[in-house]
Amino acid sequence: MHKIAIALILALPLAFAADEPGFAPLFDGKTLNGWKLVGGRGPGYLAQDGKIVCPADGGGNLFTEKEFANFALRFEFKLTPGANNGIGIRAPYEGDAAYQGMEIQVLDDGDQVYQGKIRPEQYHGSVYDVIPARTGYRKPVGEWNEEEIVADGRRIKVTLNGVIILDANLDIVKEAKVLARHPGLARPSGHIGFLGHGTLVEFRNVRVKVLP
Repeated sequence: MHKIAIALILALPLAFAADEPGFAPLFDGKTLNGWKLVGGRGPGYLAQDGKIVCPADGGGNLFTEKEFANFALRFEFKLTPGANNGIGIRAPYEGDAAYQGMEIQVLDDGDQVYQGKIRPEQYHGSVYDVIPARTGYRKPVGEWNEEEIVADGRRIKVTLNGVIILDANLDIVKEAKVLARHPGLARPSGHIGFLGHGTLVEFRNVRVKVLP
């Protein structure tokens, strides 16, 4: 049974992609082939039991080798208490992906460590430091969540567990200071990545659909 269970887990990314026309797996469930670690800490990221794992003593930025412009990214994630990660989109390898590209926040924002210390645009699902997401739709810590990020031209949409928590046109950002701090808002394409901050977060069933 144990071997059968492992085989089923490893087959999940391919099964998801097959059921979703146009989507292709970004993670083969076994290796980090097709990914590049930039600024890694400790062990960086691990391919483990069908998951991409950012261990508590690891992290850094794990980017796709390919670049993407317009796309829909689907994945599942599981947090631990106080966990902090992010999804880099349209990001370059160089510099801080949250500013030189964009970061969609992945955060256990309900943990007491963040209470009274973060701004609305730093909560889970937000375009980090720029556009806040709706809150209250993430499952309890330790449970798997499903998320979709759509980048389509200037439109960014984030759906968490079937609920749209952010749907915004980047052109609504008019503040000169914000635009100067976030040149990545103008980038038309770049890498997709996991932006780890030394806390345990797990990802699985990572797949993408390229949009015209």
